[in-house]
Formats: sequence, C-alpha cells, structure tokens
Amino acid sequence: MADKRPEEGIFREFLVAILLHNEAVADRLGLQPVDVAATILLETRGPLAVGAISEELGLPSASTTRLIDRLEKAGYVRRVRGERDRRMVTVELVEGGMDDYDAACAASRRHLDALAVHYGAEQVPLLLDMFTRVAQAYRSATEELRQDER
Repeated sequence: MADKRPEEGIFREFLVAILLHNEAVADRLGLQPVDVAATILLETRGPLAVGAISEELGLPSASTTRLIDRLEKAGYVRRVRGERDRRMVTVELVEGGMDDYDAACAASRRHLDALAVHYGAEQVPLLLDMFTRVAQAYRSATEELRQDER
C-alpha cells in the first residue's frame, strides 16, 4: 500500500472527530445522527419542503417521513401545509427547537472558543472560505456517489 501524505491522515482524523461528535450529540438528544443533520439544515436554511430534506439527506421518502415524525414527536419541528396547495408540506423548526442541541454542543463550543485564540481576525475569512469549499466538495462527492448507486 502506498504511503499516505500526513495531511490526509490529519484530515481523516478531523472527519472522524466530526462524525463521532454528531453521534454523541444525537445520543444525548435521543435522536439518530441523520435527525441532527436535518435539524441543522433547517436551522441554517430555514423551512424546507419534505422532498428537499429527502434529497439533501439522500433518504427515500418513507425514511424522511419517519425522520420528521421523530423530530416532531421530540418537539424540534412542525409540519406546515401550504395555504394554496394543502398537499405541499414544509418542515420548520419550532421556536426554541435548537435549545437542546445548543446545550448538547456546549462542550464543543467551549473547546472551539479556546482554539480561536490561535487565529487572528484576518484569518477568519480564509477559514470560513475553506469550510465553505470543503462542504461544497463533499456535497459534490456525495452526489457523485449517489448517482453511482442509481
């Protein structure tokens, strides 16, 4: 097997840390990791159609319905029917819906705040740009993987 570059190992360790943190947060909240991903999508993008959640998370419609049922039962989201077309359903966070999530992430925020002292204000735009580009790269790669499955 070819030797890996050191930065590949570092990046993979970063990914493992993120995945394990998401699982730990989900466990703390009594949710599935994909449920946490859905709530984060709703927090960052606002209300989404059920189909958009299904597509973004790569879930069949029945699995998305069960996910929304779990989040609704736990008090995180609500379904909203369209005023003109009652068949159109969007999902939105309820007020305070992310409070438990925020509490579960208190330790990570504390550790990330401590890390921030190592970077100057001029570096923040670069870091945010990198996170944006890494997220897009992974979204593109995810889409390619899903297309290969079809």
